Amino acid sequence: MSYFRIWRYWLLGVSVFITAFGLFMALLNHTILFSFFNTQINPAFWGSTPVPAPAQAFQGWIYGAWGATVMGWGVTMIFIAYYPFGQQERWAWKAVLVSVLSWYIIDTTISWLFAVIINVIFNTTILILVIIPLLFTWQEMSN
Repeated sequence: MSYFRIWRYWLLGVSVFITAFGLFMALLNHTILFSFFNTQINPAFWGSTPVPAPAQAFQGWIYGAWGATVMGWGVTMIFIAYYPFGQQERWAWKAVLVSVLSWYIIDTTISWLFAVIINVIFNTTILILVIIPLLFTWQEMSN
């Protein structure tokens, strides 16, 4: 198996993870499975006091909409990684790079400003996982 193919499958795997995480966030945000994230995020906004009921309802909606958006981005990344990236089309490499950097800069800056450190860490992990295959495939992409 060529190195390019390995990095392509890496990118495809990260894209599948992004899609699955978005679906998880959209559908399971008010379950025990999402409680780890809530215990990390909620103190940034409510300290140690319980989250008010209207805010819980808002969280359910915003995590649902946010999760669906993340899932849609992941699905797009799957298609790009599988088809044009797999055919070594340079525009696909650039699309993934611009997509991940624009998301990372805005999302992570806002998360940092609101002291949602778990999201800063999560975003940085995703950024690294996407950038690695891009770094290792740059030379092999056609014009």
